[in-house]
Amino acid sequence: MQIGLRIDVDTLRGTRQGVPELCRILRENGIHASFFFSVGPDNMGRHLWRLLRPAFFLKMMRTKATSLYGWDILLKGTFWPGPSIGKHAGQAIRQASDDGHEIGLHAWDHHGWQARLQQMSAPRIQSLLSQGSEALLSLIGSRPICSAAPAWRSTDASLVEKEKFAFLYNSDCRGESIFYPQVAGKALQTPQVPTTLPTFDELIGQQGITIAKYNEHLFSYLHSSRLNILTIHAEVEGIVHKNLFADFIKMSTTRGCSFVPLGKIVKETKKEDVAIASIQEQRIPGREGWISIQCS
Repeated sequence: MQIGLRIDVDTLRGTRQGVPELCRILRENGIHASFFFSVGPDNMGRHLWRLLRPAFFLKMMRTKATSLYGWDILLKGTFWPGPSIGKHAGQAIRQASDDGHEIGLHAWDHHGWQARLQQMSAPRIQSLLSQGSEALLSLIGSRPICSAAPAWRSTDASLVEKEKFAFLYNSDCRGESIFYPQVAGKALQTPQVPTTLPTFDELIGQQGITIAKYNEHLFSYLHSSRLNILTIHAEVEGIVHKNLFADFIKMSTTRGCSFVPLGKIVKETKKEDVAIASIQEQRIPGREGWISIQCS
């Protein structure tokens, strides 16, 4: 049973500290994964205004966000301009590339995309994607071969603009199978590889799920007969819960699972087996706000 491993890197701290640790864990286990990097300003602290929303406040309390992420992440870009991730943590990005991992674009400005995507014009989206792509080119000597939307948020405009970059695939939504997204009645040419498994912050503290129970509970979502795409975050599984993630790898491989980059799954999938589906905005348990969901 293959598990497609998507690693989102949202912040400066996650890049500096989490990425090297994840590279070490993966190297020790002979695993390659798909890393998606945010490379522009780290403005994640600007999400704090969302504490006014009850659902977000409860999520922050349930996940113990201050101990999970640290105040340096929670306050970045709040009272001062956010630092450039690519400029200050380029070595960690190069390390992931040098280790042979698949390198994709997450965002130029993660907070900006997550908070304002619905109001962005096509030229603005194109500009942000181009800035991110150029930044990765300058850091690793090649352009990203894939992309993954921050917070699983996409729009028809962002899907169309991404077509211009000829990515091998995009991973912009949640869903159940690889598919070609349909926009205005027309199927696009770049396949979507949706995240199919829940994330740490969606599960922990819900229905009695503790750290001690987490790995077994997460493993229960895996099925050999369907697509298994796991998204982890450098800020969580690469720092505070790196040992928990390492234990999940050992447990899963002992039970016959293998972890692979998403691109490997795409290349092994026959084109005639890829369906066409639309993407819609929905809400899911454990996550505040809307996300993009594959709809059959």
